[in-house]
Amino acid sequence: MQPKEILLVFCDGGARGNPGPAAAACVIFDRAGKKRYLCGKYLGVTTNNQAEYAAVELALRVIKENYQDKRQINFHLDSKLVANQLGGLYKVKEPSLRNLLLKIRELESYRGEIYYQYVAREENKEADRLVNRVLDEKRDFSEILSS
Repeated sequence: MQPKEILLVFCDGGARGNPGPAAAACVIFDRAGKKRYLCGKYLGVTTNNQAEYAAVELALRVIKENYQDKRQINFHLDSKLVANQLGGLYKVKEPSLRNLLLKIRELESYRGEIYYQYVAREENKEADRLVNRVLDEKRDFSEILSS
């Protein structure tokens, strides 16, 4: 039996001001730790939490477009609130976040096993750098590093 395919996804979202100009970004690695995708999206004016959710949505859309089979996806987020809300430990009370959560749940349904883990900001530096790149350039990007 072939081992289950695993993707490691580091996501970050941020707003300069809260709300303020915001961006979302993700870095996707395969099981061996090889970097596969870098993605960033400029969001306009929104909140930090909305940007964090948008980063997860962005990653799930990239995965849906590039991987047809189901696999295990391990998300690493430096927002404890968002990691725990997506992981089902905390309730989502804010209506705008609830709408984003519903979009994410729909995207999750096609992907396989999904886990959300909080990590310290130091462990999420690359996704954080990408968020700042998008905010500085005010433009989206997507980079496929290997297939």
